[in-house]
Amino acid sequence: MSADTPMSLKERLRADMTAALRAADKPRLGVLRMAVAAIQQREVDAREAADDGGVRQVLKKLIKQRNEAAEQFRRGGRSDLADKEQAEVAVLQGYLPEPMSDAATAALVEEVIAALAAESPRDMGRVMAQIKHRGGGRVDLGRASGLVRSRLHPR
Repeated sequence: MSADTPMSLKERLRADMTAALRAADKPRLGVLRMAVAAIQQREVDAREAADDGGVRQVLKKLIKQRNEAAEQFRRGGRSDLADKEQAEVAVLQGYLPEPMSDAATAALVEEVIAALAAESPRDMGRVMAQIKHRGGGRVDLGRASGLVRSRLHPR
């Protein structure tokens, strides 16, 4: 790889894992090992190498799992374990693009609805597909879905 070629997300995770190993940063190393293992498992299951989009999907899934576990630990009175899960989320989120703001998400929803001339709930699938495509992994699809649904309500 030449110096001007950007590192893929998977390569960056592996390089950071090596750096954490050398620095004896056990908490970070554990999170990165888990992420790399999950990516490798996805590649084995799919029988193809994961691109940056696939790696981001794996990281989002891991973040969702950690957030759910943290919530369960909080309900069970184990704030120490919940804090550990949240620390893992913070490490993983460092590898994802900055999420789109609420205002930018709303603007994107309006732009896509106008571009597709969407008028009814039947158009929701097309609209959401375009939002996902144009958002580049930065859009909270749950929030966008709520905005689209409220905008395309039956008249």
